[in-house]
Amino acid sequence: MNIDVTTPALLFPAISLLLLAYTNRFLTLATLIRSLHQNYKENPNHVLLGQIENMRKRVHLIKHMQGVGIASLFLCVLCMFLLFSGQTELGKYTFGLSLIVLLISLILSLREIAISVDALDMHLSDIESSPSKKE
Repeated sequence: MNIDVTTPALLFPAISLLLLAYTNRFLTLATLIRSLHQNYKENPNHVLLGQIENMRKRVHLIKHMQGVGIASLFLCVLCMFLLFSGQTELGKYTFGLSLIVLLISLILSLREIAISVDALDMHLSDIESSPSKKE
């Protein structure tokens, strides 16, 4: 396989957009957590507590998603440096590793989305079981 400096550079826009999406998810989640925290202080109930615990898991996953995504970007830059300095074989392995690390980030993202869906299901089940539900 032939690889030059432009090959890992192709990942830059993808990884940058991915990190931006992760940051947006984090900021949205932070706002929701603050809101739920305030609601729980005013009116404690088990559903809010479950939502808060769910969001704790999601925040930690997003932290890991971002860290692994940054590691992938770092490895891409390192790969470009290695290729630029003529270390083609080591650059190939570094590029392969950056792709594997990027896949790990995407798997973590998929898990975070699954947890998010669980949170929405919990919220909907509470609404469906409420006594004021119209039959």
